[in-house]
Amino acid sequence: MKTDEVKVAFFDTKSYDPGFFDEANKELGFKITYFYNHLNLETAPLASGYDAVCVFVNDTVSEKILERFCRDKVRLIALRGAGYNNVDLHAAFGKMHVVRVPAYSPHAVAEHAVALMLTLNRKIHRAYYRTRDNNFTLDGLMGFDMHQKTAGIIGTGQIGKAAIEILKGFGMRVLAYDLFRDTSYQQRIGFDYVDLPTLYRESDIVSLHCPLSKETHHLIGEKAIAQMKPGVMLINTGRGMLIDSRALIDGLKTGKIGYAGLDVYEEESEYFFEDFSNAVMPDDVLARLLSFNNVLITSHQGFFTREALRNIAQTTLNNIREYFSNGNLPNEICYKCSVTPCPRLKSGQCFK
Repeated sequence: MKTDEVKVAFFDTKSYDPGFFDEANKELGFKITYFYNHLNLETAPLASGYDAVCVFVNDTVSEKILERFCRDKVRLIALRGAGYNNVDLHAAFGKMHVVRVPAYSPHAVAEHAVALMLTLNRKIHRAYYRTRDNNFTLDGLMGFDMHQKTAGIIGTGQIGKAAIEILKGFGMRVLAYDLFRDTSYQQRIGFDYVDLPTLYRESDIVSLHCPLSKETHHLIGEKAIAQMKPGVMLINTGRGMLIDSRALIDGLKTGKIGYAGLDVYEEESEYFFEDFSNAVMPDDVLARLLSFNNVLITSHQGFFTREALRNIAQTTLNNIREYFSNGNLPNEICYKCSVTPCPRLKSGQCFK
């Protein structure tokens, strides 16, 4: 199928998306329609007549939506991001291919995580508002040297590795946890793989860079927090549901958690990327987190750099081109193996 014959429906389009995707589409010629609605049961019929659907992190790709897509002869779901917890892979398996962008700019997210660390540590967010009010006192703004402190990195994929290298540059001791250890990288960079209790016990800063799964859902909860150092800094630029938000609030209230930097939140799909500045925040948990002066929340902007957006656009459209041109699926997510690329596809064990 020629690329200029392929119709692609974009859901949850942001103001910046058309510029990057239209640029990447110049030589391909896909017929792209940008919908600014979230994908849900009410908006799914908009995909009728399209060959592929492109979705973002807060779009819902449920079993019923997949059934609707199958009836409408949608052939491919392309995620313009790395995460896929919003897709029912059980329902998709054997019916529809799902592809993602496994790596767009690990440096973007890792640098944002470190920016949260530095801002919280040196109280830059508080100092900014203080000096805007002509208040130049230093009371309450004392931080700590990150040099020779211990950072615990949970997840040593590309983003976790980028974070490790940055923190090693500060002269920090780095501990890491991952089910699949990259020992050659460990030896080359110089950090220690440990179990989670050790990481919690010894880390001054804990930063989350692992995917969301059944095993990692609420990885940071009451039990994990109890094992951490008093006054620990907790950073999450991964997925909101890695942290039990109510347990986090309890930890902040007791002082067990001294700082929290969150680029993601459990129920973010209702709020992030939208403007609620003229409304009362209806989410009591999010409102409570926003009330702490030692909590810094950003609205899932870790990926938001020019380089990352350019890579996302190019990889997303290349995923679509590969499938419709020759049937290749280099970045397919497989329910059976949940990795990209799918080894079963290469060995012929997955559906085609």
